[in-house]
Amino acid sequence: MKMPSLNFKSIKIQLNLFLAAFACFLFLKKPTFSFASALLLAVIFSVALESILLFLKTKKIQISSSAITSGLIIGLVFSDGFPWWMFLAIAFFTMVSKRIFRFRGKNLLNPAAFGIFLAVFLLNGYTAWKGAYLWYILIPIGIYIVSKIKKTELILSYFITSLALFIPQTLLQQGSLWDIPGYFNYFFIFIMFIEPKTTPARFWPKILFGTGVALCVFILTHIGFRYEPELFALLLFNLFVPWLDKIPNWKIPSKQLKGVLS
Repeated sequence: MKMPSLNFKSIKIQLNLFLAAFACFLFLKKPTFSFASALLLAVIFSVALESILLFLKTKKIQISSSAITSGLIIGLVFSDGFPWWMFLAIAFFTMVSKRIFRFRGKNLLNPAAFGIFLAVFLLNGYTAWKGAYLWYILIPIGIYIVSKIKKTELILSYFITSLALFIPQTLLQQGSLWDIPGYFNYFFIFIMFIEPKTTPARFWPKILFGTGVALCVFILTHIGFRYEPELFALLLFNLFVPWLDKIPNWKIPSKQLKGVLS
């Protein structure tokens, strides 16, 4: 059996350790058997299904670190008020999506987002987003992860666009600007949104991707879209990544740049 490499310098291993520690923190904060069992089922089903699919392809038993990540995300995002088979279905949707929706050898859709969204859309499931608004934990860890995988432009464009939309809306509604940080789903932003394989790799595509997802989330939320606006917006723009990546990196010629700065 091939186990995932325990290279603690790997961002994948660090992410899994954080998600596991975060889940433990949430459980200790509010111990519930349903949360613990749902998280465990999500991880077991994800790892088992991925191992079966890998065995059918390579004839070797393997445990994938990405399957562990998917399982932890499913357990933290999806509501634990469902029977075991729902988590099996989500894990199945997630693992199969990695084989079906591919473009040039890479995942086209965020696997966990697709699995959860499909369960909400087809099976009348719903999410809980456990701990998603604990900014004092997710922002520091998120900034570290973002810097490691070089997705800073995604985060900045998402936040800037969201603020440009939320601030006028809050002022028109005579609300407090201090309430705006509470509008953000930090787990979605710093864990799911920045997934490396399904988001653009270059500067301007990342800016456009982050801006587009933020705008789409804002619109869907305010028209009362019932099927997880954040996940739908993310999956929608995942489909555009192959085209966004064709956009050239526009650069100001050095002579013009000197003229602007002088």
